[in-house]
Amino acid sequence: MKILTAFAVLCAMMALTRAVALPEAEAKDDQTVKSRLVKRSADCPNRWSLFHDRCFHYIPRPMTWAQAEKNCQSMGANLASVQNIQEYQEIQRLIRAASSQSKEAWLGGSDAQEESLWLWSDGSRFQYMNWCNGQPDNARGQQHCLLMNFRADKCWDDLSCGATRPSVCAKKV
Repeated sequence: MKILTAFAVLCAMMALTRAVALPEAEAKDDQTVKSRLVKRSADCPNRWSLFHDRCFHYIPRPMTWAQAEKNCQSMGANLASVQNIQEYQEIQRLIRAASSQSKEAWLGGSDAQEESLWLWSDGSRFQYMNWCNGQPDNARGQQHCLLMNFRADKCWDDLSCGATRPSVCAKKV
């Protein structure tokens, strides 16, 4: 009888120990799930590259500026705006990695609404600029869209929005 009582006490103690440990284990698992959700929400979609707080994606298929913007919007993005030299260099790196070249590509800048008033299609402030010498020049009064990687300097040019080029999309994480 003493052995049976000792066995029952031992089982009860083990059950209590596990019952006390269970909320900690649940909390740990709950924290793990929350941690995974936060990490996933901060990741970019497949084939997009994270840089700071935005995801970037190079689209090699040539399109007009408007078609490229619409294509980006279909993915919850806009043609990329560029806020500083580091972002520009990251976008250039992304294009080289995808195409093995520094190809020209559309960015989200345009002065189609008002000549010489450049705006980003995502609504961000147009502060950083990397225009080539003599640009933007609005040649023949028909160049209203921003092209990157122009000439050997890999700077910006204004180009007719109806020209077809690859593009770069961006969206906030």
